[in-house]
Amino acid sequence: MGKTGRMPKSLLRNNGDGTFTDVTEEAGLLSPHPSQTSTWLDFDGDGWLDLFIGNETSEAQDPEPCELYHNNHDGTFTECAAAVGVRAIGYVKGVASGDYDNDGRPDLYVSMLNGPNRLYHNDGPDGRGQWHFSEITKVAGVPGPEHSFPTWFFDYDNDGYEDLFVSGYHVDNVGDIAADYLGKPNKGALPKLYHNNRDGTFSDVTAAMHLNHVYLTMGSNFGDLDNDGWLDFYLGTGNPSFQMLIPNRMLRNAGGQVFQDVTTAGGFGQLQKGHGVAFADLDNDGQQDVFEVIGGAYSGDHYHSVLFLNPGTTNHWLKLKLEGRTSNRAAIGAKIKVRVTTPNGPRDIYKTVNSGGSFGCSPLRQEIGLGDATAISGVEIFWPTTGKRQILKGLERDQCYHVWEGEVEAQVWNLKRIHFATEMGSMAHPHEAGQAEAGRRVVEPTKARIP
Repeated sequence: MGKTGRMPKSLLRNNGDGTFTDVTEEAGLLSPHPSQTSTWLDFDGDGWLDLFIGNETSEAQDPEPCELYHNNHDGTFTECAAAVGVRAIGYVKGVASGDYDNDGRPDLYVSMLNGPNRLYHNDGPDGRGQWHFSEITKVAGVPGPEHSFPTWFFDYDNDGYEDLFVSGYHVDNVGDIAADYLGKPNKGALPKLYHNNRDGTFSDVTAAMHLNHVYLTMGSNFGDLDNDGWLDFYLGTGNPSFQMLIPNRMLRNAGGQVFQDVTTAGGFGQLQKGHGVAFADLDNDGQQDVFEVIGGAYSGDHYHSVLFLNPGTTNHWLKLKLEGRTSNRAAIGAKIKVRVTTPNGPRDIYKTVNSGGSFGCSPLRQEIGLGDATAISGVEIFWPTTGKRQILKGLERDQCYHVWEGEVEAQVWNLKRIHFATEMGSMAHPHEAGQAEAGRRVVEPTKARIP
């Protein structure tokens, strides 16, 4: 919307009684800039969540700089982007926070629609206590693509270091999408998957991981579609043009070695504009479902949202609701390592507490696939403020736990199972079909399979 997009964001405080109060102005966050993206992080490790907002500059002579709001611990925030070195100016479409070098401090990545992206390393405080970030995009090797939109940090290969995904966002017309499907030349912007080299740099593994395709991604997110312990992702696609009806895409992570397009095999090829995306176990059966908000930029370009219910696999899972006491209460930035025993020996599975992709959002309760694990050997949690590691023993597979920072034991959290109904009849999983009421049709949701 350009300058007409100068609208205030909204901070809604949960009153704890089923209602919310708009506290944007009293919190010091009333700031009208064109924006679609933000990320919560505790950049200075004081145990209180801060807020980074990416703004869209469409006219260089009238910039809309990004904002970083420091939490004052009293319900208010102070803007400090320039003071700490993250006052980025550009057409920002995606931002993500994550500790890519495992130094205990969250870093920032900013995705630009036109121009090179930016990686800001969190240097910590100087001798006077002033916090500072350094822009190290070229050194780290993560500037592209030139036209990009959503982005996120995630550990796709389970080596304990956060990798980085940035999806491209440019085509001349819908013909570029068709040409890509046919393997023909096109002018579409490709995504980038950057593998963390564990030395402060990244390697571009987009082609090696079979992701060098034109996706034109808007809303997107990641999760574990089949509970195998390897993170998959779903890409909502499109642009404001009424002609741009292209399949949304599901990419399955095959053991950290390659991503497989299971869009058709799994029935995910929704031909509408994909905006906010969430991976979440909405019916509490242990399998992550996928919810997607659908609709274009214009009032006439509207379509109903979609919910893909997961029929499940035989793989195991673990859910953890982390609650910080010294670290921020939401536990954002906490790192989890689950060690399991399998028929092929021990295995480590990693997950960081965050809300997922930058143009979508998933629950902070972590839903972790365990694959064919025969037992959980232990869970190790790194807490961001204290830097301490909490070890949990005795956890069972296929169970949900509430975990408090510093406690030696986790508490079982029994979640109520929910059964959804559809217009076609009752909704049940394949293994429950025999229990469905007589005379009612059981609709089994499509299951993603390896093609």
